[in-house]
Amino acid sequence: MVPTVGRAGLYRRVFHAALKHVARGTLTLCDADGEVTLGSGDAPYATLRILDPRTYQAATWYGDLGLAEAYLNGWWQADDLTAVFRIAIANLNAADRSRGGLARLAKTAARGAHWLRRNTPGGSRRNIQAHYDLGNDMFEQFLDETMTYSAGVFEGRDTSLAQAQRAKLDRLCLKLDLRPEDHLLEIGTGWGSMAIHAATHYGCRVTTTTISDAQHDLAAQRIAAAGLEDRITLLKRDYRDLEGQFDKLVSVEMIEAVGHEFLPEYFARCAALLKPTGAMAIQAITMPDRRYPEYLKNTDFIKRYIFPGCCVPSMSALLEAAAPTDLTVTHVEDIGLHYAETLRRWHDNFQANWDAINTCGYDKRFRRLWEYYLCYCEAGFATRYLGDQQIVFRKPDSTVEPAVPPLPACP
Repeated sequence: MVPTVGRAGLYRRVFHAALKHVARGTLTLCDADGEVTLGSGDAPYATLRILDPRTYQAATWYGDLGLAEAYLNGWWQADDLTAVFRIAIANLNAADRSRGGLARLAKTAARGAHWLRRNTPGGSRRNIQAHYDLGNDMFEQFLDETMTYSAGVFEGRDTSLAQAQRAKLDRLCLKLDLRPEDHLLEIGTGWGSMAIHAATHYGCRVTTTTISDAQHDLAAQRIAAAGLEDRITLLKRDYRDLEGQFDKLVSVEMIEAVGHEFLPEYFARCAALLKPTGAMAIQAITMPDRRYPEYLKNTDFIKRYIFPGCCVPSMSALLEAAAPTDLTVTHVEDIGLHYAETLRRWHDNFQANWDAINTCGYDKRFRRLWEYYLCYCEAGFATRYLGDQQIVFRKPDSTVEPAVPPLPACP
């Protein structure tokens, strides 16, 4: 560790002052000058070790993005990174009441770059490719064999990740009352898990679309390997360019890539693609309504480093965007706590398989980026700061009635 002297010492004092509002959880800060423990003395507990005093300057100048960049540079580490984020989230209200403090670590003003990443048709393709075209080999190292990159539903502690993902897919199919005579449209193929599951277990026809080159290529291979080319039509097309009429529509954690200003267009297009008897199920990560206006103004870690152009909507934003259509909400279920467990499993797999990921050409900075991302998101769902809603909409002549077992308690 490098001692904090001169200007670095000033930034250290500012950083410590920013954390004086920690009232929930217990955070221990360690650097070359000693350690200090802040908070209530209760769980969650975390120790943050400052390895380079430039961390203090980065956090003081650039808030949460500065702290993230410092972590990516290897300037600080934590014994439990998820716990650090849980403590930060638990103290957000105190931060908001201060005119500095944790608010400096929870907010940022990097808005211009995010505006340039808006999800126009061209922007959407660039934004999707920035994440999903990292390489299928990398994703294969931490996802399960279904290659499902969204929250699963866990029946118990012994539930495997693959079982949890199939349970999630099944809940969505049941909520749509999917039948062999249905033609299902999927917006956001991923690597094909939903299309394959629906065609295999429900006997329906599926048309599915993605704008990721890497996902399209692997999904095509997986569909062929399953012998389902006669049941599944795979497209590489923006949802705005889709045509036809479908019995059912499903979209799993794709709406976050739509963007706030394009939500009305998204729902209008979905409504137009459904028959009058149709129904639609989406799985959507959601932001608390009261924080959504501020969220729209700022660029957070996820927008800056992981999903350029993304927007996690609030429930009110979704409902307001759908209101001008003839879609009616008939069912809502939050599986957010199950997402926390899903992310924990992904993080464990990522760490266990790092050597294989490293051989694919990813360096230590990339490793720290994904550690930060997975733990950051796990904390968001574990504290219910974020939700993950399964929402069923139906058209005026639809008779679909969701029939699913109660959501199991997350282990």
